[in-house]
Amino acid sequence: MASAPVIPDSCNHVLAEFECLDPLLSALRLDSSRLKCTCLDVSKRWLALGSSGGGLNLIQKDGWKQRLFLAHKEGAISRVACCLHDEDYVAVATSQGLVVVWELNQERRGKPERIYVSSEHKGRKVTALCWDTTALRVFVGDHVGKVSAIKINTSKQGKAAATFVMFPVQIITTVDSRVVQLDYLDGRLLISSLTRTYLCDTEREKFWKIGNKERDGEFGACFFPVGKNSGNQQPLIYCARPGSRMWEVNFDGEVQSTHQFKQLLSSPPLPVVTLRQDPHYTSSSCSPQSLSFPKLLYLTEHSVMTWTERGIYIFLPQSVQVLLWSEVKDIQDIAVYKSELFCLHTNGKVVHLSLLLVDRCIERLIRRGVWTLAARVCCLFQNSIISCRARKNLPLDKLEHLKSQLDASTQQDLVTQLEEVISKLEPLDSACSSRRSSISSHESFSVLDSGIYRVISRRGSQSDEDSCSLHSQTFSEDERLKEFSAHQEDEQVDLDNVSHASVTVEADRNETFLPFSIPLSFRSPSPLVSLQAVKESVSSFVRKTTEKIGTLHISPDPRGRHEAKDSEQLQELTVNLVASPQEEKELEPQSYQLPEDDHLRDLKAATAEAVAKLQDPLVLLEPQCLRRVLREWLVHLEEKFGTKEHSASSVKKSKTVCAKDQRALLEENLPLDPAGGDSVDKEESSIVGHSTEKENTDETDTSKTTCENSTGEKGPLDCSFRVSPPFVIAPDVQKDLVELTTLCFELCVFSCGHGDAEEGSDGSLPLAALWTLACRFMRSYFFLLDLKRLKRCIITVYATSPNVWETYITGLKELTCHSPVALAMEKEDMLKILKLLHDLGPWDDSPLLLVHAQRLYEKFGEIALRPMVKFYPSISASDIRQLCRNDPSHFLPYLDSLVKSKPEDKRSSLLKSLLQPESVRLDWLCLAVSRDAPQRTDTVDAEGNPRPRSHLFTWGYSQLILLLIKLPADFVTKEKMADICKSHGLD
Repeated sequence: MASAPVIPDSCNHVLAEFECLDPLLSALRLDSSRLKCTCLDVSKRWLALGSSGGGLNLIQKDGWKQRLFLAHKEGAISRVACCLHDEDYVAVATSQGLVVVWELNQERRGKPERIYVSSEHKGRKVTALCWDTTALRVFVGDHVGKVSAIKINTSKQGKAAATFVMFPVQIITTVDSRVVQLDYLDGRLLISSLTRTYLCDTEREKFWKIGNKERDGEFGACFFPVGKNSGNQQPLIYCARPGSRMWEVNFDGEVQSTHQFKQLLSSPPLPVVTLRQDPHYTSSSCSPQSLSFPKLLYLTEHSVMTWTERGIYIFLPQSVQVLLWSEVKDIQDIAVYKSELFCLHTNGKVVHLSLLLVDRCIERLIRRGVWTLAARVCCLFQNSIISCRARKNLPLDKLEHLKSQLDASTQQDLVTQLEEVISKLEPLDSACSSRRSSISSHESFSVLDSGIYRVISRRGSQSDEDSCSLHSQTFSEDERLKEFSAHQEDEQVDLDNVSHASVTVEADRNETFLPFSIPLSFRSPSPLVSLQAVKESVSSFVRKTTEKIGTLHISPDPRGRHEAKDSEQLQELTVNLVASPQEEKELEPQSYQLPEDDHLRDLKAATAEAVAKLQDPLVLLEPQCLRRVLREWLVHLEEKFGTKEHSASSVKKSKTVCAKDQRALLEENLPLDPAGGDSVDKEESSIVGHSTEKENTDETDTSKTTCENSTGEKGPLDCSFRVSPPFVIAPDVQKDLVELTTLCFELCVFSCGHGDAEEGSDGSLPLAALWTLACRFMRSYFFLLDLKRLKRCIITVYATSPNVWETYITGLKELTCHSPVALAMEKEDMLKILKLLHDLGPWDDSPLLLVHAQRLYEKFGEIALRPMVKFYPSISASDIRQLCRNDPSHFLPYLDSLVKSKPEDKRSSLLKSLLQPESVRLDWLCLAVSRDAPQRTDTVDAEGNPRPRSHLFTWGYSQLILLLIKLPADFVTKEKMADICKSHGLD
């Protein structure tokens, strides 16, 4: 059999297509003869596809889902450019020469809107679009050589928008021929035309011609940013020249050298790794290629990419090398982001390629189960596989597993070639041969779907005995640690450069540790050393587990030590707050937890009975019957989840102590008014009498415990929260428990201790005692409450009780104490925290966002409220009013920003919807005319009348004042508003 051609070891990179985008184009209907893709661009988040029908499809790269469709009636889309530093903006050029700039409003979860349409190039063909790298500015070039800049002004810029000029379109220059390519970096614009390249300093308005020799044709140019470790070295510029040449130019526009790639391109093309066809390679050299590079694109830290009608070329210009070139025909345009290439072909098809190392490519194919293609690539690039670096990522065991997955009957030639590659990876001795045969014949490991290798132990076999070794014959422990650290660094670099769309997050994490999760050391240097290591490992495990169990018995409070992810669903977060699955399994046999079926049998029966009763309209529509059903059910809930805070000795306290505790509770929560002392005494005596009566009629420990629990807590913050259940609860049971517990809170049916329930909505309890019971109920059953409904109930029913709201916020803080936002709050500034909150979204109406806003307000004060506008309506105006209820004036800046964030025609309706209740209109007006206002002595005379021309002073909230005055109201309210304005000189 003739040996297949092998690619030289100098070729260690490859272009690979891991997934096909044809189904995506088909779903977008861009694969028909009538409608096809005309242009494309890519950013970190978006893949933008323009169509011949005038539509722009914005595809989210994570999952390849269509998120937005932007329609244009101005003709087909000819160019599209995504803003890389702010992905909320995209610029589009149409076939009529109009340039449309869109604001996607993804942060505010609003509809995309056109924020500017430029007709500067109307009637011409726009050939290039380019965004500024720091500012919101778009550069546009057309076929006659005209270059303009569009400066964008948006609501995001806030007060900085005052620098906005009246004419947002600026003519940069007009060059001598069609603009081929535009690029921008650090205040300088690079313009490549058909004849030469120009460098423009946009701040100083200076222009340079690069080089003296002209050219004729499409030749691109691009900036080449320096690496992170290059110190103060300035960026470079590379300009395409005829005959496969490039100029290397410094940042001042001076040509430093000319690089010739004609002879280097005589090497044969490397195959593109794709599932569409098997890779083929011809070792015979081709003639030198004299090419014209129509565009140059900066790809990674060291490479520049271009293409022609024949293929794709990737250069290392600083070292004058060709990294690779591959035949890919009929390319119309290419968009790149890091090491991702999106190729648009002349027939409208889009192909997604990734530039990566050969060993990484093979590793990904193995993980995806594409065995045949992985084996063919391995045989073609065997010289690169044999290198030391590749062997770290493709160890012998992984290649042996790859061989075992091939069909020996139908793929005999491929199996033989792969065996030859494996034989070159180690010395050919008997031990190595037995090692390979042991793996292949006994199949001593298997690969799970997650990519983890599981070793299958066989009793009595040599492979089983040797696989238990903790040490390798060829590597010491220090060498293994060094190799592991080096592998992690290489993997991190690779994860930054490869496509993240084709591999899930879990797979990427497994990829990092894959080579080191298969410790198949078949020969141990010393069995005693291995046994000693196992003994030490087991001893350490037992010691740590014992410490954990001891800690559990010392502190039986089952509060979860968790790290709550704020982006999870709220219900899942409140149910699954445990330290870690592994720790839970370790502690389960030793803990106090009982099997759910036995532990909750009575409660499940009572819950099912209560739910069935609530289905009866006669019960559901009668408040007293509804409360009676809830009281009966609450007794069962208290038996299973009630807190046991006191020992048996403390349970048998006397009724005198109980009465004193009740009196202390009321004295602390009720303001004692001398004039109304009798009423207070009556309320106290009624509660004390109730407690005494229960003790006289029932001397059981249960009733005494009830009294103790109802009076033992002195304040709303003294008791810790139960934010997680003490044991795992089935989802269906959890759902019913949450519904009934939340209903108890909404109807003010609270537990007064074990075995009893107290109803406070009928006025039998004073408000202070009712508030205290509500706080205690939240602390005891926080893990069983619907936090969204709980917030609405507190705002409406307990609006006059600050303690209830503070208790709710304290519970949310406890729930999110280990979240990334809470941890960042200690050391990060406000802008970074706000960005983190945005990245963790969308929040919808999750109360977890509210507690993060509370933390921001507590740390940064009033200044933290204005940015909360972008989270509206996830955080509503009523939520902000609750946050700053101690200082209502802090609500004013938020209200002003919220109103200004809306279009002018919708501001009045928004403000009217926020006036709940109507009485807050006068309060807001008083704040608006007194805050950020001129000195009152300047606007009002000694008699309290407005001074002449006092209305010409500047009020900081003048727009808000005007809107409040214009809103419809009754005559009395209008008269009061006029008096308020007059008293402050605003007449």
